[in-house]
Amino acid sequence: MEQVTVRLDVPPVVVNLGVGVHGVGNRRDEFLLPELWQLHLYGYTAELTVGGTTHPIRQGHVSLVPPGAQVSYRYRGRSEHLYAHLRLPGKGEALTVPVMQDAGADTPLLAGLLRHAIAVAPSVPAMAAAEVWTVLWRVARLTASGKPHSAVGAAIAHIEANVSEPLAVPDIAAAAGVSHNHLTRLFRAETGDTVVAYIRRRRLERARHLLRESTLPIPAVAAAVGFTDLQSFNKACRRELGAPPRAVRAGVRHVTTDTRPSRSR
Repeated sequence: MEQVTVRLDVPPVVVNLGVGVHGVGNRRDEFLLPELWQLHLYGYTAELTVGGTTHPIRQGHVSLVPPGAQVSYRYRGRSEHLYAHLRLPGKGEALTVPVMQDAGADTPLLAGLLRHAIAVAPSVPAMAAAEVWTVLWRVARLTASGKPHSAVGAAIAHIEANVSEPLAVPDIAAAAGVSHNHLTRLFRAETGDTVVAYIRRRRLERARHLLRESTLPIPAVAAAVGFTDLQSFNKACRRELGAPPRAVRAGVRHVTTDTRPSRSR
C-alpha cells in the first residue's frame, strides 16, 4: 500500500494517543486495527510493511495507515514514536496522502502539536482532537506543490506551536531567521495574508472548534487561543465568525456583516 484517501473537513475522533516505545524485548511487531486510523511520527530507523508494501522509516518520517490494514514493524533496537489512533468521519474533499512521508522541516511542529495533544487529552479532549486535526492537515499537505518559502514555513510552525501565547511579528521573524520586513513581504507573497491576519484566523479557527466541541467555559476558550481580554475575544468572534462566542457555541452559522452596496460594473 503506497497511498490512502482521507477526508478532513470534520475533526477526527481521537481514541488513543501517546508515546510508543518498541524494539526493546521484541524486534518485530504485527497487528491490525479494524476500525481505527493510525498516525505515527517516528524518531528512529526501522521498516514498516503495510498491505505487502515495505516502507523504510527514518527519524522525522510520518505514516498514516487506514483501518483494517495489516502492519508489520521491524526494529533495530529501542524505538520511540508519537502516535494517535483515531476515527475519521469521512466528510469533505477526498485527499490522497502517501502512507509514509518525510516530514522534513515540519517535524518539530508536528512533534510539538502531538506532544501537546498527549498532555491535554485527559483534561481537554476537544483540544487534543484539534491539535491532531491540525497534524492531519499538515501531513496531507506535505507533498502539495508550491510549498512555502522555508522562512514562511518556519514562521507558520512557530505560530502554530505558540498560538495560545502572545505573538509579535518581530519575534516570529527572529524564530524564522529573517528580518521583520523580509518576513512581512515573504508571508504576503506566499499566503496572501499578513502575519497578523494569519494569526487571527488560526486563533479563531481553534476557538470555533473548542466552542463547538468542548464544554470549556468561554473565558477558558479565549485563553486557550491567546486572548487575555474577553471583550477583545467577543469582538474577534463577531468579526471573524459572524457571531458572539455563545452563539457560535449554539451553532449559529457565519453571517456577513458587510452592508456596503456593491459597485456597479
